[in-house]
Amino acid sequence: MRKRTQRFLLVFSLLSLLISCAPPTSGPKGAMATSTPNLPPPNVTRIAPPDAGETLERYLQAYRQDDYATMYDLLSENSRGAISLDDFSKMHAESRDAMSAYDLEYQVLSSSLSPRSATLNVRLTYHTALFGDLSREIPFQLNLEHGGWRLLWSPGLILPELQGGGRLVTSYEIPARGDIYDRQGLPIATQSDIVAIGIIPGQINPDTEGFLLSELSKVTGLPAPVIAERYANALPDWYIPIGETNGDAAQRLLRLNLAGLVLTPYSSRFYYDQGIAPQTVGYLLSISKENLRQYRRRGYRGDERVGAAGIEKSAESYLAGKRGAKLYVASADGTIKNLIASTDPQAAASVYLTLDRNLQLQAQRALAGFRGAIVVMEVNSGRILALASSPNFDPNLFDPQNRNNILLNDLLNDPNTPLVNRATQGEYPLGSVFKIITMAAGMESGLFAADTTYDCQYDFTELPNIVLHDWTWDHCQQQLQTEGECKTRPSGVLTLPEGLMRSCNPWFWHIGVTLYKYERRGDIANMARAFGLGAPTGIQDVPEASGNIGEPQTLLEITNQAIGQGDVRVTPLQVARFIAAIANGGTLYRPQVIEKIQAVDGTLLRAFRPEAVGTLPLRAENLQVIHDAMIQVVQNPRGTAYYRLSGLGIPLAGKTGTAESGIPGAPHAWFAGFTMANNPNKPDIAVAVIVENAGEGSDYAAPIFRRMIESYFYGQPRSLYWWESTFGVTRTPTPLGGIPTETPKP
Repeated sequence: MRKRTQRFLLVFSLLSLLISCAPPTSGPKGAMATSTPNLPPPNVTRIAPPDAGETLERYLQAYRQDDYATMYDLLSENSRGAISLDDFSKMHAESRDAMSAYDLEYQVLSSSLSPRSATLNVRLTYHTALFGDLSREIPFQLNLEHGGWRLLWSPGLILPELQGGGRLVTSYEIPARGDIYDRQGLPIATQSDIVAIGIIPGQINPDTEGFLLSELSKVTGLPAPVIAERYANALPDWYIPIGETNGDAAQRLLRLNLAGLVLTPYSSRFYYDQGIAPQTVGYLLSISKENLRQYRRRGYRGDERVGAAGIEKSAESYLAGKRGAKLYVASADGTIKNLIASTDPQAAASVYLTLDRNLQLQAQRALAGFRGAIVVMEVNSGRILALASSPNFDPNLFDPQNRNNILLNDLLNDPNTPLVNRATQGEYPLGSVFKIITMAAGMESGLFAADTTYDCQYDFTELPNIVLHDWTWDHCQQQLQTEGECKTRPSGVLTLPEGLMRSCNPWFWHIGVTLYKYERRGDIANMARAFGLGAPTGIQDVPEASGNIGEPQTLLEITNQAIGQGDVRVTPLQVARFIAAIANGGTLYRPQVIEKIQAVDGTLLRAFRPEAVGTLPLRAENLQVIHDAMIQVVQNPRGTAYYRLSGLGIPLAGKTGTAESGIPGAPHAWFAGFTMANNPNKPDIAVAVIVENAGEGSDYAAPIFRRMIESYFYGQPRSLYWWESTFGVTRTPTPLGGIPTETPKP
C-alpha cells in the first residue's frame, strides 16, 4: 500500500511540473491568461576577454624593470615551449647591456583585433648611454589562450635585427682616465708607469743600508728610521712593502740596483706620495658582480676599475670620459653580421682640487702617529686647502697589479679605521672650543655682557648636591701626585672674554645654569645650530656626518653642553667653518674641495665659486668681543695657547679644547683658530685640529696648529714638536700605524 502511494505522488508531481511548464493559454485578444505566472529567465553574466593592450602594457612595463619572469609568464604556450625562462632572461638582459640601455619607452601606433588574435604595432625606443636613442617599429602579436591574451614571442621583439637568431655584441674604445690635480696643477692621481718598492731584509748589504734608506726616504717621503722599523723584526726572506713611485724617481731606483731592494714595474692609476688626501681623493676598484649590470647600462665594458670613494667616485662621470663603441649583430658562432649603431669616444676631463698639495702633505705629516684630523679653510671663500685624516693609507694598494697589494687585507681590517675621513665623518665632543658658542648665546640673551664678571675657583657648586671641578683643580691634583705641591691656582675674578681666554669651566657652567633658570634652556643648542653644528655643512663630493646637538632637559645636561660635552658631537669640518665665520665677520660659507673640472680643450665644466649659506646670529659688537677674546687666548700670557704659539710671527686668534672621550686619562685634544695676516698673496685661513685620546689641547693640538701655520706661510715647518727628536720622528717609537710616536708628558 505504501509503495502504491509513493508511485502516485511521483506521478502527480511529474504532471504538475509538465503543467507548469506548458505555454500560457491565450485569453481575449491583446491579453494573456494570468492563471499560470511566467518564471523569470535565469541570470547569466557574460565574461569579456581581457584587453590585449593591457597585456602588452604589463609585458613592456616588466621589460623596463628587468622583470623577466613576469614577461615570460605573458608568453604563449608555444613560445614558452621554444625557450626556457633562463635563456629568455639572459637574451633580454644581455641585449640591454650591449646597447647600454638604461631605460626604454614604447608607444602603440596602431592595432588590429579579431576575436582570438591581435596585432599591435609599437614604437620601442631604447635610451642608451652610448648610442643615444635607438627606436624601432615592431609588431607584437597576441593570441587568446585560456581566457587571456598571450604574446607570440620571437627575438625580433627585442630588435628586428635579431629576428631569425643572433645576438648583440659591442666593441669598446675606452679613453684614458682623467687626472686629478691640486689647485696649482700639481698631480695627485694620474695614469702612469709605476714601480712597486719592497725590501727583502736578508739581501740588504750592511755597507749600503744607509744609502738605501736615504734613497727610499727621498722617494717615499718617509723618514729613514720609519722605513727601517718596518723590516726590523722581519724574517730574512720576507718581502716587505715600502711604497710606490713613478717617473724619474722610479728610473733612478732601477738604475741603482741596490742589494735588498725589489722593484716591480706595472702601469696603472698612480696616487702620488703614497696618497695625498686619500680619504678625500678616494681610490679605484674593479666593478663588482653585483654592480656589473648597472655599469653596463652606463656604457662601461665591465672590466674597468672605477671610482669607489671620494673624488674618484663623485667625479666618475668626468674622470671616465665617454667610451666609443660599435653595436653589432653577431651570429651564434660570433660572426659579425651587421652594424647597428656606433659612437666616437670622448676624452676624460681633469679635476683640479682646492687642496694645496704641499700643505696637504704637511698636514698628513703633522698628524703622523696620531689618530685625528686637520682642516684648513680660507676664511673668505670656503675653499678647503687641506683635509687630513690620520691614520693615512696608500690608495695604490687597491690595485691588484701592485705587488704591495698584499697589504690590502691589513688595511681593510685595521682597527684604527684609516679609510674613514675623520675630517668630515669623525664625530667628537668639542670640549672647550664650544665655549665660544656658549659665550655667544649668553651675550645674545642679554643676561651677560663683555664686562660681566665671575669668580672662577676650583669648584662649581651651583648644581644641587653636585660639585664640579675646573681644569685648574685637575692640574693641581696631578701636581700633588707627581711633584708633591700644587702650582696651578684658580683663575679668580674674570670678565667674560677673560673667561674664554682662561677657558674657565665654572664661568660657562654658570652661563648654562643661568639660561636654564631663566627658561632659556634651548639658547645654547639653538646658537650651536646657527653656527652650523648638528647638520651637514653641504660640502659636495666628500661624505660627511651631521654631528649632534641635543636639547638639554636638566641642569646637569645644560652644564655639560655649555662646555661641549654630554651629547655634543661635531666634525672638524664644521668647526673650521664656524671659526672661519668668526674671522670673516659672520658669514658661513659652503666648504668646497673642487676648484674646477676642465675638458681637454680647456672648456670649464665646473668652476669654484664661493657660496655663502648662512650668517652667525650675533650682533656686530658681540662678534667682535668673541674675536678679541680669541686673540687673547694666543697673545695674553695667561691665555691657554700662549706658551705653545708665542713667537710665531703671524697674527693669530684661537681656542684650545680638551674633550673627555669616555676613556679616563685620554681626552681628545682640540685647537681651532684663524690668521689675521692680511697678506694679499696668502689669504687668511681657519684651521681646526683634533688629536684623539692624546691629552690636552694646548699640549698636542696647539703645536700641530702651529706647524700648519708655519707650513702655510713659510712653505715648511720651522719648529719641532716638543715630543720630536727631528721632523717626523718622535723620541720613543710606539706601534700606531707602524709609525714611531709616543705619548710624552709636558
